[in-house]
This record gives sequence, structure tokens and C-alpha cells, in this order.
Amino acid sequence: MTVPRLPIRTERLVLRPTTAADAARAFEIQSDWEVTRMLRMAAFPPDAEATRGWFADHQREWSAGEAYRFAVEHDGRMIGLADLDEIADGKGDLGYWYEKAAWGHGLAFEAAQAVVRFAFGEASLSTLKSGHAADNAASGRILTKLGFTPVDTVEVFSKSRGGMIRQHRYALTASR
Repeated sequence: MTVPRLPIRTERLVLRPTTAADAARAFEIQSDWEVTRMLRMAAFPPDAEATRGWFADHQREWSAGEAYRFAVEHDGRMIGLADLDEIADGKGDLGYWYEKAAWGHGLAFEAAQAVVRFAFGEASLSTLKSGHAADNAASGRILTKLGFTPVDTVEVFSKSRGGMIRQHRYALTASR
């Protein structure tokens, strides 16, 4: 099944499929330790070439149905990213990250809500999983507000922090 690369509009945001040109803004956002320390798989400081390479592969991932990544724009400016990745067998992983100026305004919830609808609608997924560092309670509040239920807490390696962290994991099943 091919999922069209179309933007999603919410009350305050535009979520558009990422392009290679978004790498520079993503690098800028992830250059903030407070942002990147919450990302398990991102390096800090970020590597510009690795960021460009990752964004350059997004269109292929989308076409292959492996991942759907959205640049989240507020007032015409990219403030972060929301995505579905690790897609296989009708399941996927919801992730998101935003510049600090966007924190605390409900924008992450608004974007994640749109991506969840996309996951269960256009992408026809049946189950989503997600997780957050134990010291990122705000992300946990977003997931519970979306209807995710806690699954467990595990020790995982955090590339940004260079060591093991506790991660709370969640799941959400499509109501069909």
C-alpha cells in the first residue's frame, strides 16, 4: 500500500512530510542539549553529516512504508518532528521532538494526535508503541492523554547521554 505524501493540518500546525532540506533546521534544534538529552537514539552534539544523511533517506522510507516522518510547522516555521517508524506487521513506533520554545503550549500533543489519526487511518496500522525517558514526565502526559497505556519500564542505552536510562514504554491499539 502506498501512502500519499500529503501534509496534515491541525488547528495551529502543519505537519508535512520531511524533505532533505529540513536537515539544517533539525540540526539547529538538536544542538540544544535540553532537547537532545530526551532522545534515546540521537547523538549530542549532533553530527551535521549524519543528520543530512538521515533526512535524505526519509522519502525512501516513506515509499517503502518503513517510516512516515513529518516536519511540524507553527506559524510557517519548523519547530520539530513527529514520526512513525519501525513499521512492520501493522505496528509502528510514535516519536516526536520539538525546540524548547514550543514546549508547554500543547503543540506536541496536537501534532501527536494528528499522527496517531494518520497511523490508524491512512497508514492502516493496528498498534502503536512509544516510550520516554523516565525523567521526561511531560512526554508521558502526552502519551496518556492520547490514550496510550503503560506497558513496562526498561533499561535502555541512550546515545545522547552515553549511558543507560530508564524508559517507560506504552502501547495504543486502534479502535476499529
